[in-house]
Amino acid sequence: MNLLSKLSAPEMMRTHPLHAGTSKLVSNLNGKPEGNENTSSVKPGSFQSYLISAVNSVNEQQLEVGRLEKQLITDPDSVNPEIITTAMAKAQMSLSLAQTVIDRLVQGWSELQTTR
Repeated sequence: MNLLSKLSAPEMMRTHPLHAGTSKLVSNLNGKPEGNENTSSVKPGSFQSYLISAVNSVNEQQLEVGRLEKQLITDPDSVNPEIITTAMAKAQMSLSLAQTVIDRLVQGWSELQTTR
């Protein structure tokens, strides 16, 4: 077996169905998607419910861009390129904002831990 056959394209394996990016995000530790009757422990005005809602919004924007890209590939005349560009920019901005918020939350938590 030569070196080139060993260096062929790596295969990507998904270890969990939620990693595929087509389903709702999990809102509790039981692995059930948001909207089930088991989410009664989450209070509507709590930080947890706001955070879950924000993450689901970012996720939905990413999924919408994926749907638009698929539609552009399969039926290019049915999609306006301006809509795709705008959706991509919105999704990128919301993702970078979410990353910034998460980084600052982690930084704040680690500062709290060190001062304790």
